[in-house]
Amino acid sequence: MTLDLLYFAWVRERIGLPKERVETEAATVADLVDELRGREERYEAAFADTTALKVALDQELAEWGSPLEGVREVAFFPPMTGG
Repeated sequence: MTLDLLYFAWVRERIGLPKERVETEAATVADLVDELRGREERYEAAFADTTALKVALDQELAEWGSPLEGVREVAFFPPMTGG
């Protein structure tokens, strides 16, 4: 399947891209992250601590075990803080 990936804040800084389109066979968000980590060091650095990240599928908050079937867009970002 083809997915549009969006990266925000320090995730974008570590990967060096705001977005990209990828081909994947991943069944879940966690599987996708494992694939990305295996690509290059910059992805490993960005996804080293997934407890410090949130994920949204088609602009809806999701969990790491969420299925990717039917999803078009995956966004990764740190938790938001008020201020």
